[in-house]
Parts: sequence; structure tokens; C-alpha cells
Amino acid sequence: MTESGETRTESGEARVSAALTRLGALGDLPVGEHVAVFEEVLGELEAILASVDETSAVPGNGPR
Repeated sequence: MTESGETRTESGEARVSAALTRLGALGDLPVGEHVAVFEEVLGELEAILASVDETSAVPGNGPR
């Protein structure tokens, strides 16, 4: 959260930013629904990380 009370979700990676943006809706949801949102966002972030790992494992995609 910034000093002005805004929540920043920009990560530099569009898929990550989209997943994190969903957390901004938590304030409008009952607390009992927060866990489901956290689990969905976590699942999305894990899938993104897995896809990065798969891309990195392809020969020629590593650091030079």
C-alpha cells in the first residue's frame, strides 16, 4: 500500500499483475471469502512460476 492508501499491483509481468490485482477486491468481500481468493491467486502465481521454469529448461533459453 502506498502513502496515499493505494494498493500497487504492478509487477513488470502482466500475468502476475493480473493475478495480484484480484487481491484488491478483498476489501469488498466478507472475510470468510478471503481464503478462496487467496487460494485462487496462489494457484495462478504457482502456474506462472511453473511456466517460467519450463521455459528456462528449454536449451538456448538460459543466460548467456
